[in-house]
Amino acid sequence: MIQKNKLMPSEEPSHLSELRSICTQAPCRVDLAGGTLDLWPLYLFHPGAVTVNFAVNIMTSCKITPLPGKSIHLRSLDTKKEDRFENLDSLRRARQLKHALAASLVRLFAPEDGFLLETNSESPAGGGIAGSSALMIATAAALSRLCSRRLSLEEMRVLAQNVEAQLIGVPTGCQDYYPALYGGVSAVHLEPQGIRREALPVASEEIDARFMLVYTGEPRRSGINNWQVFKSHVDGNKNVIKNFQHLAELSRAMRPALAEGQWDEVARLLREEWKLRRSNYSGISTALIDRLIAVAAKTGGRAAKVCGAGGGGCVIFMVKDGAKERVAEALKVNGGHVLPCRVAPDGLATNISKTRPQTAMV
Repeated sequence: MIQKNKLMPSEEPSHLSELRSICTQAPCRVDLAGGTLDLWPLYLFHPGAVTVNFAVNIMTSCKITPLPGKSIHLRSLDTKKEDRFENLDSLRRARQLKHALAASLVRLFAPEDGFLLETNSESPAGGGIAGSSALMIATAAALSRLCSRRLSLEEMRVLAQNVEAQLIGVPTGCQDYYPALYGGVSAVHLEPQGIRREALPVASEEIDARFMLVYTGEPRRSGINNWQVFKSHVDGNKNVIKNFQHLAELSRAMRPALAEGQWDEVARLLREEWKLRRSNYSGISTALIDRLIAVAAKTGGRAAKVCGAGGGGCVIFMVKDGAKERVAEALKVNGGHVLPCRVAPDGLATNISKTRPQTAMV
């Protein structure tokens, strides 16, 4: 049974790598309002900025199994990519990496002994639902256990966010890591004195009944899309700055609307959010996304917006009561792939279990 973790304490024995395997799990997320505002320092220019999102039952996971000696084997089960190294020094010297996410975190934690590290993500490629960020959290948590390194959840968030920024080469936002860490429905307050996560008291079944998640089959490039908008804002583009101010106002309004179950207002705010985002960056939508949103509106949809930075990936739809099946069928016929969309109530979870010795694979 996987147990939820609030901290990553060094409570396991120092010989953990000789006796146990480590399994971690973290959920992806759907963002409802305030995305891109979570990029530093954009939120400092819009006092009171907040992002609102919820964890979704599309999971990422990491498993570490001890190996004899010093060999390191990194394997991505969903992408079928693998790296093998004789030892940590060999990994550090490597210039070409197939599983760069895992390799970057291994370099940082620097485990002393050999192991097999396997990751998996249920998120579709380029889905825009923070699959890479959730996998960062799951992998960092497993490695911190392996190395008996004590990290608070906020320290884990900072570490994962910084390493991901190094990997993609552009600024990364903070909101994606909180659903992975905590689960549930969140308002992430972006304040000069620091970032603060607030759990919103929304019944999971209320969201489950009203929202649908659809993958377009077109991977998005969130780092590029966000970077274009980021540069426009920092360069002083008045239209982008004005739109971001409106986005900040919408996200502040979304928090109480969602918490208080004001569903008509939630739908209105989602529609306004999407309208503003489209005016920020033309590449945020595609012909398929436009078609899916139009089809949903005719069959019971109330509002829709892309997840993450857009340009492909997933779209979140809010539908009328009793209309989910009708809307889902219409979206499937028009090229959409309907994904599971239930609130994941819990965030990061870790299981430590005894394992038999493994054979080195290098």
